[in-house]
Parts: sequence; structure tokens; C-alpha cells
Amino acid sequence: MTKRSLLLSSLLLVTGGLQAQEQAPDLAKAKQTVETLCVACHGTDGNSQLSANPKIAGQHEDYLYKQLREFKGWNGEAPARENAVMTAMVDGLEEADMKALARYFSSFELQPEPAKNLDTIELGQSIWRGGIAAKGVPACAACHGPAGAGLPAQYPRIAGQFAEYTETQLKSFRDGGRENDPNRMMRMIALKMTDAEMKAVSDFAAGLR
Repeated sequence: MTKRSLLLSSLLLVTGGLQAQEQAPDLAKAKQTVETLCVACHGTDGNSQLSANPKIAGQHEDYLYKQLREFKGWNGEAPARENAVMTAMVDGLEEADMKALARYFSSFELQPEPAKNLDTIELGQSIWRGGIAAKGVPACAACHGPAGAGLPAQYPRIAGQFAEYTETQLKSFRDGGRENDPNRMMRMIALKMTDAEMKAVSDFAAGLR
């Protein structure tokens, strides 16, 4: 009985090791994909130089994978996150490729953007830390953390992100251009915010470290 148990344990260890090997992201392939497909918009290390394209260096691996997967239409269904450019970029990628890309970009260090508008820093800080009570807008820090570090899969890191990009995403949630937020959370929040409030909190978030 003991020998049989030992044999089973050995087989399980071997099988587990093989599965781990098979599931390990192919980072060499991811690097090639980045250098041929992603580099023009996100750079080789995920530190985009253009505010239209987000900085994804150091972003949570689970969150990056979720976004990549949702840019692609699976099994004949429309993408959960609509973006013509990104949908075209991920068209030829499989799940393993997306997981590898997510691991690859998450491994780099973010080169953060600064806050630029001192005139709105107090308003942005107030919304980030305390929300807008009169409108039922919760504090951004409640989900994204006091320092904007976010929470894997659900809430992205937005500290150091381009203020222009964050502002664009808030407006997209409000206007229906983006609908892949869990439980419509961001859409419900953005509906209650003015353009000025979005701009102020986006700029504040850029300066968080």
C-alpha cells in the first residue's frame, strides 16, 4: 500500500511538473510579438510616448490579459471592449499569446507621467480621496488604492498614467464607448461626473506614486 501511494505521488509530481512547463508563458515569442506588433504604440517596454496609447509597463498581469482577451471577438461574438485598432492587433493571437504578452509587459518598470495642472490639483485630490458625496460618486481610492496601484484583474494601476488617456476612458465609460467594466461600476460612476471633474481627477492620478 505504501509503495502504491509513493508511486501515485511520484506520478502526480511528474504530471504537475509537465503541466507547469506546458503552461509557462513563452516570453521569447512575446518579445518577438512586441517588437513587430506592439512597439509602434506601446514601445518595446510598455512605456508609450503618446497619450493616446496607455502606458502598460508594470500594469497588473491579470488586468492586461483580461483587456487583451476582451479586445478580441471569440466564437463569432463581438469584442467585449470595442477598439478597431486593438481588435485588429489581437486578431491573430491565441490565449497563450495574450497571457505571455501580459506577463511580458507587467515585468517592466513604469516610467510615470507627472500631474500638470496645479489649478485643479485640490479638486482632483478631493475626488480621488473622498469622491463626490452629493452625487453619490465613491472615492477613486476605494478601488484603485490610495496611491493608484489598483487591484489585479479588476482595477488597473492608474498612478503615473497619461492624464489624457485616463480622461478619455472616463468619458468613454460615460458615453457608452466602453462597456467592459465589471457590474457596470465605472459606467455608473462616470455618468455622474462632469468633464471638469474627470479632467481634474485624471491629472491628479497621473501624479500619484
